[in-house]
Amino acid sequence: MTARAAVDNRRSVWSWIIYDLANTIFALGVIGFYFPEWLISLDQPDSLLASVIAIAGLIVVFVAPWAGARSDAKGTRIPTLVVTTLVAVVATGLLGINVPTSVIFLGVALVAVNIGSVVYDALLIDVSTDANRGLISGRGVGVGYFGSYLGVLIGVVTLDLLGWGYPATFRALALGFLVFALPAFFFIKEHHGHTEEPMPKLIDVPRRIVTSWKLAARYPSMVRFLIGRFFYTDAINTLIGGFLTLFVVQELGWDRQSVTGLLVAAITAAILGGLFAGRFVDRYGPKRVLRWVLVVWIVAFGTGIVAASVDQPWIGWTIGPLGGLALGATWASDRVVMTRISPPRFIGEFYGLYATVGRFATIIGPIVWAIIVDVLDLGRSVAMGALAGFVFVGWWLLRTVDDRVRAWGDIDLPVVTGDSGAPPK
Repeated sequence: MTARAAVDNRRSVWSWIIYDLANTIFALGVIGFYFPEWLISLDQPDSLLASVIAIAGLIVVFVAPWAGARSDAKGTRIPTLVVTTLVAVVATGLLGINVPTSVIFLGVALVAVNIGSVVYDALLIDVSTDANRGLISGRGVGVGYFGSYLGVLIGVVTLDLLGWGYPATFRALALGFLVFALPAFFFIKEHHGHTEEPMPKLIDVPRRIVTSWKLAARYPSMVRFLIGRFFYTDAINTLIGGFLTLFVVQELGWDRQSVTGLLVAAITAAILGGLFAGRFVDRYGPKRVLRWVLVVWIVAFGTGIVAASVDQPWIGWTIGPLGGLALGATWASDRVVMTRISPPRFIGEFYGLYATVGRFATIIGPIVWAIIVDVLDLGRSVAMGALAGFVFVGWWLLRTVDDRVRAWGDIDLPVVTGDSGAPPK
């Protein structure tokens, strides 16, 4: 590799990593903290946030495989990343006007961010190799969670120091999202060309979903992994999608300063989880690390339930470090599993399914939470217990997923490298 090529490669890698930071400003700053807090300040029910997340997730379920397949067919993913990011930035900047319009704009932003994540995750194979994929994925997660610090800091400045209110806070978060996304627009170098597949049309979305799942069934462990991912992301995305804030405020009686402290602790742990998990992924394999991490998640949910049950709010402080550590490690290992079991030719389309199960889980999780809390009136501790049960199911399903390194042949049939060198049965 020439000196110029080495510089371009490093710039490409770090641009990809920094986009994770931009994405996290939105995910934690808007969804995880300030938007739910704004709804609480207006005395809005849990089911309102659950509804907008669920509707946005349903749209992503249908659109994500189509968007991924289009990026495969075109051979470029950056244009899709640019458009979806700009849509999300504009929609985020319009939050806080009033509740009805803000709910609509939040839904638009959620759809755009998640479609962008399909092509962003697929770009991992362009900025890494099999030997360092876990490391780079982990760095993306670890550095990305610095965006959470920025998201929280933006709110502290605009709300506490300047007193500008929530609308200005959302605009500041949108600007932060845009600034850190810009390097990815210009510096990521794509290396995989277009496929021979015809360009999918939006009208073919229902048929494309069926085709994508049939295609996934041809590859070892793909469907089982995606189903397992549905269960654990159901719990994780529900918790970080605003319901942790609702839980600690309503059940543990915390004020906003305490919630801010909890999020800072969780962010710090998530950074460490992402950075260290990346090295473990390359050494021990992504599936093994992911299953270890799911156990940590179950413990984290359990501590929250205990804190509320025995009326000891201080126990809730353990949720932040445990959940943060698990969160960083989950995304560092989870998307590397996908690269191991996906043929490069269809990686965009399969990341569409990957996003689909994540978003469909995001539909089910808030609905389950809302039913348990608002319809059955069983309380938020029972809702937390249900989420812990979902994580356990995901952990159990992953046990037979084969994540060994594959050498993909000309017709994209998998050949597993290892002692035997034989394809998996």
